[in-house]
Amino acid sequence: MENVKSQGTKLWAAVKEPAILYPMSFIFLFQATPVPESAFFFFKTEKLGFSPDFLGQVNFVSRLAMLAGITGYNTYLKKVPLRTLFKWVIWAGFAIGSTQLVLISGYNKTLGISDEVFAMGDTAVLTVLGQLSFMPLLVLAAQLCPEGVEATLFATLMSILNAGTFIGTSLGGGLTSLFGVTSDNFDNMFALVATSLVLSLTPLLLLNMVPSDITSEEDD
Repeated sequence: MENVKSQGTKLWAAVKEPAILYPMSFIFLFQATPVPESAFFFFKTEKLGFSPDFLGQVNFVSRLAMLAGITGYNTYLKKVPLRTLFKWVIWAGFAIGSTQLVLISGYNKTLGISDEVFAMGDTAVLTVLGQLSFMPLLVLAAQLCPEGVEATLFATLMSILNAGTFIGTSLGGGLTSLFGVTSDNFDNMFALVATSLVLSLTPLLLLNMVPSDITSEEDD
């Protein structure tokens, strides 16, 4: 019992330190931006008519893209400072995520690209980008942990990361309801996704809380 109390005291003392609290706030906000996943899923199945077989193929491609993202990060980005990497990942996510608006508006057909081909490529690129953003989050969380409370603090940071993901999904659901998007009403789908994209830039407000000199290679 005394050991638990001691660990709790050390953990609280560590979390209160600005060097840990500020980056921890960034990690939470990065994960807590709204993601209207369910709305986009129903849009693809009900509006675009994607079959379960095709969605399975998309899922397979996304798994390959995850491996590509991990490989790309370990090969090319380990020396890049995390603050710089987060900045470019956030802006790239905004730019590439905007292609979803092309699919929603149907403009891809004007360009001669079918919904299936466009969705497949879009999913692959966004999955790679998602992996490129998740890897540095883990690196940042690991390098924030001081000696003595490494395991406890890392577990706490992972809980905060997961809480941020839950909040982001919940906010996405809230926005979906606010815009009146349902499984059979996609009139405001464009506005919903556009709003979510703009809100995805909010972590930039806390970007300076990430230490400018941390790279993945410091773990080596």
